[in-house]
Amino acid sequence: GATMSTGALADDMGVSPGTVTSMLKTLSEAGLAVYKPYEGVALTPSGHLLAMRMLRRHRLIELFLVETLKLTWDQVHEEAEDMEHAVSDFLVDRIDEFLGRPEFDPHGDPIPTPDGELRGSERNAVPLSECAPGARFRLVRVTDQQAEFLRYLSEAGMELGVEGDVTDRHDAAGVVSLRAAGKPFSLSLAQAEVLLVEELP
Repeated sequence: GATMSTGALADDMGVSPGTVTSMLKTLSEAGLAVYKPYEGVALTPSGHLLAMRMLRRHRLIELFLVETLKLTWDQVHEEAEDMEHAVSDFLVDRIDEFLGRPEFDPHGDPIPTPDGELRGSERNAVPLSECAPGARFRLVRVTDQQAEFLRYLSEAGMELGVEGDVTDRHDAAGVVSLRAAGKPFSLSLAQAEVLLVEELP
């Protein structure tokens, strides 16, 4: 139900505002979005359900590729982008059943149910950048899924489920120091912001 500005949407998608405006008019005419010039856009209920169905397809395909073909989490995003428009709802439902109705994809993103509900969305996770020195954490989600960044995390042992400690945080320098997977590791605050963690006692 939230409204998003055309400029913010263009920035997120990496396209021109004119391209976004054209797309929004088409979505509005199809009854999938409510678009008001200079105010922004919001999805209609049918648009929201369609968006959830696309997320469901994408995230289930990513997990299927990891679980069955043993692709790594940095390899599956683009493959799923190519496949998600070609598979039927029937096949998506069978993949969901085969995988045991999973709640999360390989990056920790929640997988919508067929009726558009997000399984596991109530999980209490915070950005790693917000954790104070001395905090213990478990990595549960990575929201930046660029392949190069995911490979960087893998090489450092920062994969889903890893537990660690925040050893220091230098706000002025914009750096967070950690110890995870048995070794020290540093991230910029911007990188730490896209790593969602559960704080441990």
